[in-house]
Amino acid sequence: MTQVLARPPVTPAAVPALSVQVGPAIQPGPLLRRSAVLGPAFVAAVAYIDPGNFATNFAGGATLGYRLMWVVLAASLVAMPIQYLSAKLGIVTGRSLPELCRERLPVHWTWVLWVQAEAVAMATDVAEFVGAAIGLNLLFGVPLFIAGGLTGVLAFGVLALQRRGHRPFEIAIVALMTLICAGFLYETLRIGPSATGAVGGLVPRLGSHDALLLAVGIVGATVMPHAVYLHSGLTSRRLAVTDEPQCRRVLHLERLDVALALGVAALVNLSMLAIAAKLFGHVGTAAPITLAAVDGRIGHVVGGGAALAFAAALLASGISSSAVGTCAGEMIMAGFIRRRVPVSLRRLVTMLPALVLLAGHVNPTRALIVSQVVLCFGVPFALVPLVRLTSDRRLMGAHRNHRLTTVAMVVLVAVLTALNLVLLVQQI
Repeated sequence: MTQVLARPPVTPAAVPALSVQVGPAIQPGPLLRRSAVLGPAFVAAVAYIDPGNFATNFAGGATLGYRLMWVVLAASLVAMPIQYLSAKLGIVTGRSLPELCRERLPVHWTWVLWVQAEAVAMATDVAEFVGAAIGLNLLFGVPLFIAGGLTGVLAFGVLALQRRGHRPFEIAIVALMTLICAGFLYETLRIGPSATGAVGGLVPRLGSHDALLLAVGIVGATVMPHAVYLHSGLTSRRLAVTDEPQCRRVLHLERLDVALALGVAALVNLSMLAIAAKLFGHVGTAAPITLAAVDGRIGHVVGGGAALAFAAALLASGISSSAVGTCAGEMIMAGFIRRRVPVSLRRLVTMLPALVLLAGHVNPTRALIVSQVVLCFGVPFALVPLVRLTSDRRLMGAHRNHRLTTVAMVVLVAVLTALNLVLLVQQI
């Protein structure tokens, strides 16, 4: 049953955020411990190494070799200021981006934003669910439909940790992220991509229409709207910041959190593309690469251990990103319309479309790519309010965006929106 939450009074930076995280806020002492601040960015960073990124990065590397390394790096660097602004909004105001949109926009616009945000979060969750099912299938040979059911059980287990507070959930997500990183470190060492080719790929160039389309796909799959909504909510109740010096210290540590988390995600994405370039660079085909084909190629060229590491990384990616997507969906509903549904019900709702896809023998890799098209619609709806709110002097006070920051972010939003429109046209 849907639970209706009471609407708080609208007073800037004074009302605690409504968040899916439970437990008391951490009271910073004279020496603010870094471990109390670090964590939210790693949860948000899972969206940047999800199964959709697997699909686009391996497609880019298999088709064009190392040529798009610079695109992967640029997309990761672009994501950093976006996630920091989201985190800053939550820290300074004590509320999430969806909550502030509800408070400061007309009711009809709030409902429009909620509907599109829910669609984006659910499409993302379905894609991650499918990715985890592929990982189980590759690891144990479980039929995809049954693997989908098992994925649901595993995702329930991760989500249940929220009842113990934000830290156990974050530890589980970071553990899964560590498994992904370990898997690709092992892959990189065993497969040995060309260092010269990788460095050469960091020089900006495209050279063909196909390269442009793949570059747009990689960038379009990078900035995830649900991660922007989620990050502000994760930081909104994390610390009981009582004065300006504390707020500045927390923001400084949050920048470190974002840089570390998205830096790790960037290395994983670069590793994906470099591995694909090494494995498929001399195959001589431009046919679409499925994740099952990648696993088979790794096993054939390197051995079963490397294929096992790839499948395990994909499974960890699907489970962690699915849990984060469900968490984001709950936060979106609570913020925009102040209603909640049980996490178990939300999980079941997002399981059903994925199970239908798996039962219908739809190409799962294709389903991952199509999900990126749905995400295109959500990018401007998340970024435009984010830039506007973080530039508001009345809301942010001394922590509002500098004018140059605002201009740069407006240009960035325009470019990302244009690239996503190109991606949409490409897929249609």
